[in-house]
This record gives sequence, structure tokens and C-alpha cells, in this order.
Amino acid sequence: MEPAAMEVRWTGVERSKLGSPYAAFTLLLGVWSAQGLEMSVGKVPFLEAVNGSTVMLPCTYASCIGIKDLYFNWQYNDNGTMQKVCDAVIPTEDVVPDVKVFRERVEFIGKNHKNNISILIWNITFEDGGLYTCFGRNPKEKNKNHSAVFHLIVVDELRVVDNTLTIIIASAVGGAIAFLMAFMLLKNFTLFVLAKLEEKNKECLVSSSGIDNTENGLSGSKADSKPTPKKK
Repeated sequence: MEPAAMEVRWTGVERSKLGSPYAAFTLLLGVWSAQGLEMSVGKVPFLEAVNGSTVMLPCTYASCIGIKDLYFNWQYNDNGTMQKVCDAVIPTEDVVPDVKVFRERVEFIGKNHKNNISILIWNITFEDGGLYTCFGRNPKEKNKNHSAVFHLIVVDELRVVDNTLTIIIASAVGGAIAFLMAFMLLKNFTLFVLAKLEEKNKECLVSSSGIDNTENGLSGSKADSKPTPKKK
């Protein structure tokens, strides 16, 4: 019986030793993921633009652990085939990279200012419409890949939005609010006038009561002041 008991205690020790490094590794992995590189094309990842106009495709990067020789590029999805638009290596933050451009009418305007790596496309055509990927790889993360997609939509003319219903609703709401305010003002004014009239009536009642009391007192004093008739 004793060897079995010793074996149980030994097994318990081994499990505790295996659990601690696993928990530490999981925690370290979570912290590392939170510090990873992030690529962003903004809160609205699409743009509708008129044929022949000039547009900007936005992209920025962020990393809590910093960058070193960050590689980035822009790619265009041509019916499933990724075509490189431009690329460069950024040695450190706030350093303007030497960007190679592989597509006509494209200009790198981000200049890495505040981690900005946006590009400009001049005189867009319908062929320029589609999905553009902003890609980044930071050697500090063992060259882990990150990307964000921006959708460019090229149209003949921008759609005119009919705001008639919106104007009607806004006018109705505005009219209702104005009516409510006028009603409240009229109500408060009416209550004020009634309060003043009531106060005036109270003053009149008090004044009238005082006069009556004064008259009663005077008549009573006159009656009391009459001399008592002498007995003959």
C-alpha cells in the first residue's frame, strides 16, 4: 500500500510542474499578440469615386514593440491575381522610405509621417476599380504578415441622394418641438397670470375685511360713548 501512495504523490508533483510553463506560455502569447503589428485603412474601408478623378487610398501601421526594417507594399487584386502597386522597406519610424512604384499614375504620399503609408492614384479609370491590399511585415515579429483591404469603386457619376423624406421628417420634428415649446410658454404665462390674479383677489379680500372690522369698531365705540340718562 505504501508504494502506491508514494506514486500518487509523485504524479501530482509532475502535473503541477507541467501546468505552470503552459500557463506562462499562454500568457506570453497573449501579450505578444496584443503588441503585434496592425495595418489599418480607416473606419470606412471603401470609396466611391468618379471616373477621371484623383483618389487617395489610406493606410497606416501601428506596433507597440516598434519596428525595424518594416517591409510594406500595396497590391491590386486583378481578378484573383495580385499585382504589386508599390513597395518599400522602412528602417525605423519617421524615416521617409525609398518607395518603388510599379503602376502608372500612382504616387506614394504617406511619407511615413505618423506611420502613414497611403498612396494617391491620379485620373482613375474603370480598370482601377477593385480591391487594394495594404500589406506589412515586421522582422521584430519574426516576419509575421499583416494586411488590410480597401475597396475602390469607380462610377460615371455620383448618385444623387434624394433627401426629400429626410427634410419632411426633420421639418415635422422641428415643428413638433416648436409647438411643444410654444405650448409650454403659453402654459407658464397662463399660470403666472392666474397666480397674479389670485394674489390680487387675496389682497382685496384682506383689505375689505379690514374696512368692515374698522366700521364695526367705530360704531360700537360711538354706541358705548353715549351718556347714561339721568334718573328724575
